Amino acid sequence: MHDVELRQLRCLVAIVDEGTFTDAAIALGVSQAAVSRTLASLERALGVRLLRRTSREVSPTGTGLRVVAHARRVLAEVEGLVRDATSGHARLRIGYAWSALGRHTLAFQRSWRVQHPETDLHLVRVNSATAGLAEGACDLAVMRRPLDDRRFESAIVGLERRLCAMAADDPLAGRRSVRLADLSGRTLLVDRRTGTTTADLWPVDARPATEDTHDVDDWLAAISTGRRIGVTAESTANQYSRPGVVYRPVRDAEPIAVRLAWWRDDPHPAAQAVMELLTSLYRTH
Repeated sequence: MHDVELRQLRCLVAIVDEGTFTDAAIALGVSQAAVSRTLASLERALGVRLLRRTSREVSPTGTGLRVVAHARRVLAEVEGLVRDATSGHARLRIGYAWSALGRHTLAFQRSWRVQHPETDLHLVRVNSATAGLAEGACDLAVMRRPLDDRRFESAIVGLERRLCAMAADDPLAGRRSVRLADLSGRTLLVDRRTGTTTADLWPVDARPATEDTHDVDDWLAAISTGRRIGVTAESTANQYSRPGVVYRPVRDAEPIAVRLAWWRDDPHPAAQAVMELLTSLYRTH
């Protein structure tokens, strides 16, 4: 592993951007000799020549051009890392897999803006088992299935009905609600990574056939053809109204628990406030 330091990369970029060692030294707030030493140490660490120096100008070599481009990306990533780590109360990212908070989504966003104007709220859709929490894409996650991972804590904030999604011309679409038994002879689309329903919801001798899907848009497109059905949380119906698809309550299916999840050893400072607001919204409605 070559011993390359961020200060060396900053020095190289400054020389290229400013055009001379003297101007780079001024931009960096160091002496011209320090700039020369830092560049020389970078070239030794990499074992290549990065700049051509004449009495009138400094220009990158072919290798230098490639290294400068990489250096800019590395420095930008580091700046983003520092910004992310030090944002604290200033930013809150809440991940979700399919349907955020359903009909409560807008009320949550507006209430949060009024109650916590100092914290910028972002809802992030990530179709992964932890809705982006494990990947670092969010600070908190809305989950609709148990999270069996000791790295995370979670709490139930509300309950949602289970609905069956079907084509608008399906024979069952004329009913106000359906039963699980009505669906046992059909083909059920399931998302095994993030979905809320599997064939285990039915008795062993009456389970529907299943087919995998990995995205809500693909799920809706297949259902609209009439060849497949889906069973989902009512939040999906609130978020994804689609011509040709209707939703009907499954009246003998247990409701779905909506959970808020966070890192066990590093909870976001706003976690408690989010949990209280979501619990209030679900309880009220």
